[in-house]
Amino acid sequence: MRNVTELLVILVSSSLVSNVVLSQFLGLCPFLGVSRKVKTAGGMGVAVIFVITLASAVAGVINKYVLIRFNIQYLDTIVFILVIAALVQFVEMFLKKAMPSLYEALGVYLPLITTNCAVLGVAISNEQAEYGILTGMVNGFATAVGFTIAIVILAGIREKIEYNDVPESFRGMPIVLLTAGLMAIAFVGFSGLL
Repeated sequence: MRNVTELLVILVSSSLVSNVVLSQFLGLCPFLGVSRKVKTAGGMGVAVIFVITLASAVAGVINKYVLIRFNIQYLDTIVFILVIAALVQFVEMFLKKAMPSLYEALGVYLPLITTNCAVLGVAISNEQAEYGILTGMVNGFATAVGFTIAIVILAGIREKIEYNDVPESFRGMPIVLLTAGLMAIAFVGFSGLL
């Protein structure tokens, strides 16, 4: 029972309280770049959920059975980057074959997952917190869900902003950054949950 409670705490904490984008400021490039339309943001979120969850599992296995076993933990960042790059290539090939419209909609931002510091940040934070493989996967999944929640909310707001009369000096990226800042402030309200 204690493990289930611990996993639920990690799930809520990583997705809402310590949101990777709005409180840790990781993954801002795709967050700001792909959040123009809800459909594209949702697709990016699904891809990030898949990649971060899978990367957390693979990085956990490699960390436990290779890096720690052979006492070469100093190679963790390089190994994690290679794992993430390979997984992103897999997702890109899958989307190109299975969902060409989503692949085209994501465009250049899909390769951004490779350099998305949120993916690497989760792998490293799992290692630093000494999470097991299952706990690391739950943390990765919850972090990716938090990223998806944030990017979809921002995309919805950006779609609504298009129809509003925004002062000229705030048009474009300034209003997006202001909106993201207000969202970060709103997500601080979740800090009292845990």
